[in-house]
Amino acid sequence: MPKATLQEKLRYRFENSLSAGPIAIIGWLALVSFVIVVIAAAVLHFTGIGPAPDEKLGFAEAAWQSLMRALDSGAVGGDSGWIFRGIMLVVTIGGIFILSTLIGSISSGIDQSIEDLRKGKSMVLESNHTLILGYSSKIYSIISDLCIANENQKNPRIVILANQDKVEMEDDIRAKIPDTKNTKIIVRSGSPLEASDIQVVNPTEARSIIILSPEDIDNPDVHVIKAVLSLTNSKQRKQGKYHIVAEIKDPHNLEAAKLVGGDEAVYVLTADLISRLTAQTCRQSGLSIVYTELLQFEGDEIYFSEEKQLWGKSYKDCLFAFEESSIIGVFTAQGQALLNPKMDYVLQNGDKLIAISKDDDTIKLSGLNLTAPDETLLTKGAGSSAGVESTLILGWNPKAIRIIEELDNYVLPDSKVRILAEVEGIEEDVEFLKDRLKNIKIELTQGDINDRSTLESLEVESFDHIILLSYIQNIETQESDAKTLICLLHLRDLAEKAGKDFSIVSEMLDIRNRELAEVSKADDFILSDKLLSLVLTQLSENKELKKVYDILFEAEGSEVYLKEASQFVKTGLELDFYTVLESAARQGQTAIGYRIMRYSQDESKMYGVNINPKKSEKIRFEEGDKIIVLGEV
Repeated sequence: MPKATLQEKLRYRFENSLSAGPIAIIGWLALVSFVIVVIAAAVLHFTGIGPAPDEKLGFAEAAWQSLMRALDSGAVGGDSGWIFRGIMLVVTIGGIFILSTLIGSISSGIDQSIEDLRKGKSMVLESNHTLILGYSSKIYSIISDLCIANENQKNPRIVILANQDKVEMEDDIRAKIPDTKNTKIIVRSGSPLEASDIQVVNPTEARSIIILSPEDIDNPDVHVIKAVLSLTNSKQRKQGKYHIVAEIKDPHNLEAAKLVGGDEAVYVLTADLISRLTAQTCRQSGLSIVYTELLQFEGDEIYFSEEKQLWGKSYKDCLFAFEESSIIGVFTAQGQALLNPKMDYVLQNGDKLIAISKDDDTIKLSGLNLTAPDETLLTKGAGSSAGVESTLILGWNPKAIRIIEELDNYVLPDSKVRILAEVEGIEEDVEFLKDRLKNIKIELTQGDINDRSTLESLEVESFDHIILLSYIQNIETQESDAKTLICLLHLRDLAEKAGKDFSIVSEMLDIRNRELAEVSKADDFILSDKLLSLVLTQLSENKELKKVYDILFEAEGSEVYLKEASQFVKTGLELDFYTVLESAARQGQTAIGYRIMRYSQDESKMYGVNINPKKSEKIRFEEGDKIIVLGEV
């Protein structure tokens, strides 16, 4: 490499100095102005040139006169003497160029500062806030429910970090959620994968962190795992443990995610949760309403409460200790969730009650001295035995395999699943399933779910349950939801003409399309990311709820059932819910509500579903009404 010349060295140093931005430019302009003023002052002083022939300027005065001409071009108009005017004119022209460049540099610097503020790069100084990393369609439900949950909090804050324009995100959130109640939303632009960007939103002071899986990319779990790693392995990480809630789509990535998150993160396995919810809700009318009520903050949800006064009491005693809260289990001091434990289970020191209540501050001991129930009102029915069931699945995607496997855990042998779909490779999936199922027989029909004649030939009214799945293979999200909507319209029309209420669970990929398919019947359930958003939000408030949900949504152990009221109490007679609670407890079950079937089509009355009723209020059950219990079949 040839040796650099002095000119090249000077230019190199000059260019490097300019990289400092507007401050460097202002510094150079100040230096040039100083040089011009000093040169002009020296010329005037040593030549004796002044504004008048007999007036000689000292160096300081000459410098002042030169500086005034450099700053104010109008000052040269009052000068006299052509030589003096010529020198001051040169100074003035130099000042014009310098001042113009200075104004441009300052303006550019201000614009850049405003642009940086617009991009949301400044440090977030909030504490005890909920931090959301990532941006997807789930964020609207999450924010809405967090705002409801925060209503009884002081100065609640939600901070969002996503790799999108800050102003666009703010406008989008305002358009979708105009009323955030007392919660303030703070948005920053940055990558949730970069530890330096994450530090901007102050994760060490956040009370919980929700990590959303990115949409429309291959292998989104890698992004989620990397975001968790950026938190847990950062040099600036907090001393204590984080409270991280994240979603994982592929179960094969769950082990790697657990290794990265340790006991600081809980994960919602998206496909698994949807499969379990689909298998359960399609089989029980009204169960979808129960789950929605328990998961959203607007209504009654699940809380943990430490009631020291009840330590040493049996679980059954605890059921009757609350007038306006429903006990469903115990969270032991060892961190184990027991749903509907044995009625003689005795609460130990440190145990917490798992309760359904309107809020965490409404779980209060009633202090009522209850009298023994009227034995004449209690019954012990044999219950209705489940029969062989038939299920129609319209459409196909990878979740279908898991859904059918879940259904196989609930139904009796010789139950049937009929599939109508047009997907490449579906034959291999069906053959794979046939070797894994114990109770279900599968039949496959290749066809278009939007073809009316094909649907009519299947005699859809003959099936006990219908599951409508979204296509995701080689198709856009909106097009897939459009196919689902068209099929759903056909099904509703066929139901109306057949005079039969179909039990339909349909999947919607984009949560924003759920409104287009809004239901008017409890048996017509739209399964979308809304429920996933609710689960993520609940876990962000209390990650120990994951242990409760794992039990609720599994085929093993205690689950939610809607059983005939006549199995517990006599119908047609007035009684209170304490009586129902007693009868259910004697049968080893925990009653948490009821469903009045005459309101089964009334959306304003939650389709007749009443979770956590006030126990002392009188009610009369009729034949066909249901008691909502937590128990085993």
